[in-house]
Amino acid sequence: MDALAITGGSSLFGETRIYGAKNAALPILAATVMVEGTCVIDDVPHLEDVRVMAEILRALGATVERSGMQVTVDSTNIRLTNVPADLMQRMRSSIFLMGPLLARFGEVRVSKPGGCVIGQRPVDYHLTGMRALGAAVEEKHGYIRCTARRLQGTTVTLDFPSVGATENLIMASALADGVTVIENAAREPEIVDLANFLKSCGALIEGAGETTVRVTGVHHLTGTEHRIIGDRIVAGTMLIAGAATGGRVTVENVSPAHLG
Repeated sequence: MDALAITGGSSLFGETRIYGAKNAALPILAATVMVEGTCVIDDVPHLEDVRVMAEILRALGATVERSGMQVTVDSTNIRLTNVPADLMQRMRSSIFLMGPLLARFGEVRVSKPGGCVIGQRPVDYHLTGMRALGAAVEEKHGYIRCTARRLQGTTVTLDFPSVGATENLIMASALADGVTVIENAAREPEIVDLANFLKSCGALIEGAGETTVRVTGVHHLTGTEHRIIGDRIVAGTMLIAGAATGGRVTVENVSPAHLG
């Protein structure tokens, strides 16, 4: 069965399929702006942050269509690099668009992101990384503007292994000139999923999921089809609930290696 149920003894039993990870889907959807072609992304969860990301992509000029758990994005005709402030404020993960837009168009303008109620999570690591790649960064009146004729590969050592900064740097350096080495990189499975998506588009990335990531820039990326990994946080929650109640829970569509 594909359902969980509480028995009379208050134990949780059953089986359920875990949907795709939001934390993998959002950076991958952002990365589609670098692709001049069509990307088909499978197992994309129906969540508000995903809907907002789709709205942002459409506002920039992309075509975005959803059918069930599949989202198709064609970013060929994107021309705008200014992320709408009202949408930016609705979702913190919109900061993921900084690296891809800067890499493809040489400029990006975003407002400082909102959408996060779990304390302060500054974007300084992202900006430090963009500067290291050769971008000029201007912060004024709540907006961030980055420009670069073309990003240049370099070695970037993160002061903290930030997941978002690691992902933004991987995306930005995928279209940069030369080789970028990211030291003290975050190692989460969602970073590996992003790298696998980009590699299927033609990017050259080594070491994703390790503390050192090496990206050799290419001149263009092509369309692809990719399936999002299962959400390890949701899977862990279900398994812990089963264990805590003395039940028996089976979750599908998640890698045991992601639950370590």
